[in-house]
Amino acid sequence: MCARIIVVLAVLTGITGSPNVTIRSEADSVDMLAHPNSVPETVEETELFGQQEVLEEEEAAEDVMATGELNPNHYPAQRAAKVVQHYLNTRYGSPYRLFGLQRVHSGNAEDVADSGRKYQLEISVQEMIGNTTEKCSAEVFFAREEQHRSVEVQALCKDILKIDTKAQEEAFYQQCKMNQSLLSAQNLPDSNGHIEPDMKPLWHLGTVASSFVMLNQSTENTLYNMAQVANITQLPTENDQLKFDCHILLHEMVSQEIVHWKLLFTWSPVGGVKVPHMEQLPHCHDCERSTNTN
Repeated sequence: MCARIIVVLAVLTGITGSPNVTIRSEADSVDMLAHPNSVPETVEETELFGQQEVLEEEEAAEDVMATGELNPNHYPAQRAAKVVQHYLNTRYGSPYRLFGLQRVHSGNAEDVADSGRKYQLEISVQEMIGNTTEKCSAEVFFAREEQHRSVEVQALCKDILKIDTKAQEEAFYQQCKMNQSLLSAQNLPDSNGHIEPDMKPLWHLGTVASSFVMLNQSTENTLYNMAQVANITQLPTENDQLKFDCHILLHEMVSQEIVHWKLLFTWSPVGGVKVPHMEQLPHCHDCERSTNTN
């Protein structure tokens, strides 16, 4: 009887698709983007988790049938669109330019012979720091898992990528180069969601660097959010690139796991962010480390 009641409630409330996806208004999306990669906890999500077993078969069917026109609020469209965010950050992100997915307007998926699946998307992308939003077109291609190929992304945004942040970046770069002590920070954001203003460039850098991991790890079965920069430390360097050691926490929304990664990355206004080394850390501190190097 309980199972029947839950099913009826699910139908009455209009819940469809995967258990962790909620339909939000544009105002809700803007609130989430105040912390672009924070992990939202809502009443709707809690209710959906309680119905996970009931909706398991429906979710599996949706994943298998993820071709043709897609519901913008369901997992297949959201996963592909989130990859576009990570792609833009790896290409154009900086301490003063950070991109977030605001909304998926439409999506279409098609199988490409035996090689994988291609997604065509219309999405709204927000440059978080300057609070500028633009509607962009994107194409995302996921190769079949057995091919061991990274996701391929193309994105067309006319204006948002032209935002000029050179002055702020150069000032921050010179500050880091001239400081007698190397920069470091922990717990960005803290348990209350707060980040000191002078630490925000480090948070932005850590978030951009995390997009390299999330882009590299993304598949049709994952949905990553940045949760926290646990710590970030500037390292000595003798060249023009600033160098950072960083420990980040990622939230994988499908499995609900918090995944720890250690990154070594560089940044300069001219060279952008580069991540020569990424290492996934174990769930417990006493476990033997497993390494993933790029």
